[in-house]
Parts: sequence; structure tokens; C-alpha cells
Amino acid sequence: MFGSGASKMFNRKKEYEMLNQMLDDAIAGEFTEKYFDETEYSKLQTKLYRFLTDSSMSEKQLNAEKDNLKELITNISHQTRTPLTNISLYAQLLQEKLTEPATREYVDEIIIHSKKLEVLIESLVKMSRLETGIFQFEKKEESLAGLAESVCNMGKAKAKDKEITIELDTEEDGKVFVDRKWVLEAIYNILDNAIKYSESGKKICVSTFQYEMFSGIRIQDEASGMTEDEIPQIFGRFYRGPRVHDKEGIGVGLYLSREIIEGQGGYIKVSSELGKGSTFEICLTKC
Repeated sequence: MFGSGASKMFNRKKEYEMLNQMLDDAIAGEFTEKYFDETEYSKLQTKLYRFLTDSSMSEKQLNAEKDNLKELITNISHQTRTPLTNISLYAQLLQEKLTEPATREYVDEIIIHSKKLEVLIESLVKMSRLETGIFQFEKKEESLAGLAESVCNMGKAKAKDKEITIELDTEEDGKVFVDRKWVLEAIYNILDNAIKYSESGKKICVSTFQYEMFSGIRIQDEASGMTEDEIPQIFGRFYRGPRVHDKEGIGVGLYLSREIIEGQGGYIKVSSELGKGSTFEICLTKC
């Protein structure tokens, strides 16, 4: 009895070792069928080999589809850029030649809407790249205060035109792990909205803050604000609030901001009060 039990234990241990080796080979991508008989171990090998082959083919198909989609998006971007540029160029040439006010007004409308179309196509391309995972963020260590200062500089001219003051407070500094180009675009979209929806003479405060796990940039405005029910909707594609339909924009800025920030491991927190303004906290991963 003892000899039979010891033999079973030995065989079971050998099977476990073989199974463990088989899984290690599969993880390393070096798995091949070695046994071709009617044993349970051989059957298991055959099933695992079939599973890995099917998975590999699915992954290759997925990568091929991603490459095709990437090429399609790039082609759309390139193919639409030239005609749009030409429309804007010829409209500007007409604008210079025409003297009749009514005709100039029509040309002005062509220029305005061609620019809107250009922004829309560019935004759709960015949305597609972010949603499909085609674009990969290149994250590195950045200064939180440096990011806040850069964002303020990006909005300085537009704020000045509207006689809006941007106050910068970078007392809380630190290092965050982000893709600088994309995170600046995300934060600027929020600042741009604050400028866009604020009346002349108002103030926007941009400051840095530190939480236990995140560091971030806070943008506080004195614009029209929004209701609590409206806050979850503002990050939707093409959403435009009921009080801002007369303002410029297509309603994708905040959607892109959220996709970019969450794609880098952060999040955006919003608080607002109707008639008193809004506060956006862009929380970024600490180094």
C-alpha cells in the first residue's frame, strides 16, 4: 500500500511539474506540443495549444484593425485639410476684394464656419485616436507649477482681449508624471471655457494644490456656473449647456480633457453654483 501511494504521489508531483512548465512556456510564448498520445496531459496540451493559437490570431487581427483605423484617421485628416485650407484662403481673398457690406457679410460667414469645420475635424481625429487606444502617451516627470504657468500663458492673449484677469498661485509645487503636450491641452480646454463663458471684467484664479495621492491644478472662474444636475453632462460629446448656445465652440473640449486626464491616471473634479461660477480640479498622478 505504501509503495502504491508513494508512486501515485510521485506521478502527481511529476504531472504538476509538467503542467507548471507548460504554463511557463505559454507565458513566455515558447509553448509547443510535445506529446501526441491519448493521455489526459496530451489532451490538455492540445487544448492549450489551440487556445494560444486562436488568441494569437485574434490579437494579430486586432492589431491589423488598429493599424487600418490609424491609417484611415490619418488619411481623413490629410484629405480634409487641403480643401478646408483652400476654402479659407479664397474666402479671405474675396473678403479683401469686396466692398459691398452685405456681400462681405456672407464671406465672413464662410470664413467662420470653415474654421469651425476645421476645429471639428481635428477634434474628431483626436477623439478617435484616444478612444481606440491608437495614441500612446509619453509620460515623464513635470513640474506642477511649470504646467500651471504654461497654461496661463496660453490663455493670456484671449483673456486680455475680453479684459479678464488671470491670477496665478503656484505656492504648492511638486512633480507629476504626465505627457506634457497632451495634459497642457486638457487643462487649457478648461481654462479656455472659463475665459469663453466669463463676462468682461471678471477674474479667473489658477492655482496648484497637493493631495495625498494626487497633485493638481485648480481653475476657478466667476462665469455663469451650472446646476448640480448639469455637471455630469458637461463631459459628454458635443454637449452644450442651455445658457451657452450663443457662445463659440462645438462642445468637445471638456470631453477631450477628461479622456486625456483619465488616460494618464488622473481625474477631474467639478463644483459649481448657478450664477456664481465653477471650480475645476485637475488631479494628476504624483511622481
